[in-house]
Amino acid sequence: MHSWLANQSATRDVLDEFGLSTKHRLGQNFLVDDTVIGKILELAELDPTDVVLEVGPGIGTLTVAMLPRAGAVCAVEADRQLESVLAETCAQDSERLHLVMGDALRVIPDGLSLEPGKFVSNLPYQVAATLILKVFCEVPSVQRAVVMVQAEVADRICAAPGSKTYGAYTAKLALLGRVTGRFEVGPGSFNPPPHVNSAVVRIDRAPLAGVPSSAPAVIDAAFAQRRKTIRNSMASSGYEKAALDAAFAACGIAPGVRAETLSPEDFVRLAAALEGAAAGESGANA
Repeated sequence: MHSWLANQSATRDVLDEFGLSTKHRLGQNFLVDDTVIGKILELAELDPTDVVLEVGPGIGTLTVAMLPRAGAVCAVEADRQLESVLAETCAQDSERLHLVMGDALRVIPDGLSLEPGKFVSNLPYQVAATLILKVFCEVPSVQRAVVMVQAEVADRICAAPGSKTYGAYTAKLALLGRVTGRFEVGPGSFNPPPHVNSAVVRIDRAPLAGVPSSAPAVIDAAFAQRRKTIRNSMASSGYEKAALDAAFAACGIAPGVRAETLSPEDFVRLAAALEGAAAGESGANA
């Protein structure tokens, strides 16, 4: 057994003891499948030196499984009613638990009490995609994420160029990390069962070389109007067509293609070419 809480009866007993019910607005669906916990731990590969960031620990189902295996768990929880619950369920390893109460989107990164190396969570689905990208962008110490998300979000994370699910989010995340694992989780693994399928993905930090600071903005502009060519979409976002044509030529990118056909590496080269053209124009006007 990995987590004594990962079953229907234990979860119900804890909720009843504290007079709690699940809160839809906070995306609360409690994991009740210990096999899933085991697979998460296998992907996370925790060791006693690890500081783990967990967002949305809930009643501590995943937390109690990680605490004996990691050096510390920094858990961020938005529901203040769960503070006393976590104090009880995690009492056996309480010295390793660093609980931060608050909205993770506001707390991360400045409100964290520790510097995490891994991000392992059953995430609140309504903010999962935003949180994953935020952590990789703003918490450089995190080298690996193993996160439960809605299956369609996992599809976006794992998408390849040219597929329907490949978009700006996929390309921006790929600037920083690569997917190294995935498994599916059905609704029956939760209490209450969600109305969507879920998946756990592992993302290891693997930043692309030479990524300009403008690359995320270039990606957003390229995908701003998916039905348009990349030239027209970026021009509609304010890029000069002459500068775009010069950059496309320098990168060997056809201006008539659509953004979803380009790889993350293509966007890095395009952003660098546009920055180079802007720098050259600025120098010429000096």
